[in-house]
Amino acid sequence: MANTERCRKPSPLAALFVVSLSLCLRFSPASSSPQGFQGSAAARGLKQDQGNIHEHEVHCSRERSRAASKIIEEYLMPFIEKERYQLPNKCRLHPDYNFYGDQEQHKIHVDINEWRCGYCRKSFYEEKYLDRHFDNRHYDLLNVSQGKCLADLCGALHCDLVMDSVQKKTKCNPAAAVRNKHLCESLADSCFPVKEGPSSSRLHEFFLRQFCDAHTCNGRQKPFSKGRRVSSSI
Repeated sequence: MANTERCRKPSPLAALFVVSLSLCLRFSPASSSPQGFQGSAAARGLKQDQGNIHEHEVHCSRERSRAASKIIEEYLMPFIEKERYQLPNKCRLHPDYNFYGDQEQHKIHVDINEWRCGYCRKSFYEEKYLDRHFDNRHYDLLNVSQGKCLADLCGALHCDLVMDSVQKKTKCNPAAAVRNKHLCESLADSCFPVKEGPSSSRLHEFFLRQFCDAHTCNGRQKPFSKGRRVSSSI
């Protein structure tokens, strides 16, 4: 009787073998499948091309943002400095809100055929290659959390006039002119509230004349009618 009971009990070694076999059958296909390898390769490719993906996530034209920044620096900031006026934080023209502001300040134009990255000192033949370098290697230095896309203001600021690659349109679009003028006037109201004092009121009037009046199809008003001045900071 005792011999029969001993036969019915599985030995610990046999039980361990069964468990090990079960685990092997369960996990072996997944670990050796080609799909798992492709997933890892895709992940590596995604990591390597992370800069390009980030560039698309931003959805902000660097070239047009640069044009807008140039217009603000040359046709607006000198007059603001003359009035000793501080742009309010809610103003979309504030330099601290530029997506690409810090990166643009870290461009070093050595000579006509050399641009250098101010972060890592790497050199490039053309500015466009330095831009790509910023997108791929220094994306984390973009002002994404607080930044605004200056390119969104190009309609109000007449960016096309300072962009060499853009041909001037011969036919005016009345609907676009109305939209751009509305955006321009909203910038004047938010950046230079007339009730904030004499300086703000004067700059409000100046902004309307300098940028907003030209958003019409009659052809009589020209943008930047107040001209530009050399900034005192230069």
